[in-house]
Amino acid sequence: MVFLSGKVDTIITGLIATDKCTVLKKITDRMEFDFITQNAIIYVLIAWVAIFVTAKALKVERFGFTLKPYSLTYKNYKVQDALTRLLGRTRRGVRVFADVSVIAGFLMMGYVFYFLLLNLSNFFVEPTEFAELTVLMPGITLTSVDAILWFLLSIPIVLVIHEGAHGIVGVLEKINIKNGGFAIFIALFAGFVEPDEEQFSKAKKISRLRLIGAGPTSNVIFAFALGGILLTNPLFAMGLAGVPGAEPIVEWFYETPEDGVLVLSVIDGGGAQQAGIQANDVIIKINDVDIKSAMDLQKNPLTPGDAVDVTVLRDGSQIVFPVTIMPASEDPERGLIGIMRNNQLPQPVFNFIDWNLDTPSGMWFSMFLLWLWMISFFIGLINMLPLPILDGGKFIHTIIDGRISEKNLNGAMMAVYAVSFIVFGLNIGLSYYKSGWISI
Repeated sequence: MVFLSGKVDTIITGLIATDKCTVLKKITDRMEFDFITQNAIIYVLIAWVAIFVTAKALKVERFGFTLKPYSLTYKNYKVQDALTRLLGRTRRGVRVFADVSVIAGFLMMGYVFYFLLLNLSNFFVEPTEFAELTVLMPGITLTSVDAILWFLLSIPIVLVIHEGAHGIVGVLEKINIKNGGFAIFIALFAGFVEPDEEQFSKAKKISRLRLIGAGPTSNVIFAFALGGILLTNPLFAMGLAGVPGAEPIVEWFYETPEDGVLVLSVIDGGGAQQAGIQANDVIIKINDVDIKSAMDLQKNPLTPGDAVDVTVLRDGSQIVFPVTIMPASEDPERGLIGIMRNNQLPQPVFNFIDWNLDTPSGMWFSMFLLWLWMISFFIGLINMLPLPILDGGKFIHTIIDGRISEKNLNGAMMAVYAVSFIVFGLNIGLSYYKSGWISI
């Protein structure tokens, strides 16, 4: 998340993930090492102790680091020079980007409210569409080896893009950047740039809005660019399943493998077998929910012990079977129909990149890019939520500042923060209420 504390811009990488991006959790679960997963927080703490001891032994303070038992911070005071050189080569493009950032700031703020409010509505009106949200923290909510690695590889890229955008727009607007750097707080990671406080406060309102909006906008633009490449990857269709409004993109750029889910075999003693479902049946509906592909099964989780009506196609005829949902052996809270199904992924329309998903390395690299896309996209969006520690809070404050008295400004901002906190908090709280502690 990004916030301006005083005039120090910081991105903290505790972002929100949604369980509707089911491919992330499903494939991660399959690739994890159980002995590490069950003790993830212990291994994270051991890694931190190793980092602390190594940094102490190397006397990293000599190189601009600040070392404490709970954190490691690095500040570079030559960031301004690097940004000035870069701006000299890209000034025209940065100017366009800075102007776009103001418009994008409003759009992203509107979208994140739409996402969170729609999600709250779904909890009560369409429970199967409710996207469970969690904060990503290594060792706590990120517990599998692969998930932690994907996260750690993605975060530096996202940090550099985000803070670099803030910094270069600041230089463009003649707001000096005093320093920039990063910090590690055991299992949390942060990046920051520190503009000159006096210059920032005296700058024109539009200049401040450009600087504030640049970070989130850069993350979302990067996510769009990466997403354009990933549209050739079958896994990306499943990742898009958790993004409101992305359904048309999946329909335009992907072909579903079949109209329904083909049953390859049934599990002995399972609900499907007992109900009479057979191999080569095609599941087309569960209760009143149409099932067009395996993605629809993943988007509509079942509860063990429930009785559902499963409609199948057999020899051209539709047959309805009452099935009792069985618990998954590896997760008793997850319900199964009791079949082995065809898990063929949606195929990209533009299938000109061979991602080698049938190999471990190809699957791993695709998952890393999917995580990078997800983290960059959601960090950009969530940061425009109007909360005091996020860019959105500073964005709204800058807009209102000067239009009303200081007393009324403080009251207005407290009201905005309260609404944002309630909406955001309810999404997290209801996710916990529905499924308990979510880990990936």
